[in-house]
Amino acid sequence: MKGKNARHLKTAILYFLMIVCTIVAFAPILWMTVSAFKPEGEILSYPPQWVPLEPTWANFAYVLKNFNFLRWTFNSVVAAVVATIIVIFIDSMAAFAFAKMKFKGNAVLYAVVLSMLMVPIQVTIVPLYLMFSSVKLLNTIPALILPTAGNVTGVFILTNFFKSVPRDLMDAAIVDGAGSFRIWWSIMLPLARPSISAVAIITFMSNWTNFLWPLVSVSSDASRTLPVGVAQFFGGQSGVSGSAPQYGPAMAAALMATIPAIAIFLFLQRYFVKGIMMTGIKG
Repeated sequence: MKGKNARHLKTAILYFLMIVCTIVAFAPILWMTVSAFKPEGEILSYPPQWVPLEPTWANFAYVLKNFNFLRWTFNSVVAAVVATIIVIFIDSMAAFAFAKMKFKGNAVLYAVVLSMLMVPIQVTIVPLYLMFSSVKLLNTIPALILPTAGNVTGVFILTNFFKSVPRDLMDAAIVDGAGSFRIWWSIMLPLARPSISAVAIITFMSNWTNFLWPLVSVSSDASRTLPVGVAQFFGGQSGVSGSAPQYGPAMAAALMATIPAIAIFLFLQRYFVKGIMMTGIKG
């Protein structure tokens, strides 16, 4: 009986700690959301007011009227969606080759590819900038897409999944006259939908929140992405350096930039969890 009570106590403590951590993690998002609907004076008031006394849409109207927000959104959507599609095709083909094709140096090449996970993006910024400058692609949408067209994490996830697919399926397809491309397209991709969804979410989120490379590679307002565009709200009114920041428009812009990413994640969440579990990744 004492052992049972101890287990119940441990479970209760665990759930309590999880609830506290959830509240702590969600509090900034909640504050951003409510602040987006507050006048500037209420945001800066002390003590803080969690519920807006005079809710307003003025912050959203200010953002849409004074900034090229819709263009930034379009750029981010195009860059994230196109990069995700390219990554799915490239990574799935590479993973299929590593998992199911026997060729000399397979294991060594796979180890080399995975070692790229240890290379931080900061190391590649200068070479990438010089390369894109030499081919006149700076300040363009392709400059935002091409550096992310190969995702090593996606290769790792899909390779682990493809290794779990029974070899008998491939042998039966080969007997029926299917080639490697047909096997990859008609058998492997349909089976890998959960893992592909996981790769799609990781790639989309990574591109949607990418800040450093778009900041370096794009200088024109028409080619900015949302993270770079929203960052200028904290530089002062209307993005003018040295002036006081307006927190209401900043919170409204951040909220509008966050909603698409949350929607994508919620839509593919069950596939994401299933895909991660099927790769054997823990945590």
